[in-house]
Amino acid sequence: MTKYLHTMIRVTDPDATIRFFELIGLNEIKRFDSEQGRFTLIFLAAPGDEEAQVELTHNWPPADGSPGEEYGGGRNFGHLAYRVDDIYETCQRLMDAGVTINRPPRDGHMAFVRSPDNISVELLQDGHLPPQEPWASMPNTGVW
Repeated sequence: MTKYLHTMIRVTDPDATIRFFELIGLNEIKRFDSEQGRFTLIFLAAPGDEEAQVELTHNWPPADGSPGEEYGGGRNFGHLAYRVDDIYETCQRLMDAGVTINRPPRDGHMAFVRSPDNISVELLQDGHLPPQEPWASMPNTGVW
């Protein structure tokens, strides 16, 4: 039987990425550091849904002091999607923390934001909420 385990994304700043996902409602559930492999794996999940995880992979900078690998075009893999209890409250919490709402929840159902590493994250309302301002009139920003 096939079972979903996790989605892996590479991140350059684990702390900033964890703070971003905490705003959505995810928590760190386990972490693994590999001194020999020079990487850290951090697993996050929503409370009560610990089987659906996102794995943050942080490849440490090279030991020789040269810059680490750059990750671009996070959208090329698609996006992560999370159902939320109140899309307006979630988007407001993200905005208050300085996150750009790339595709606002004009329809009371769907929004898109980006993680600190430019990973596209879709937020889906559990059900539909009636359209509300300022969201109903808010334009898209950038790409999502």
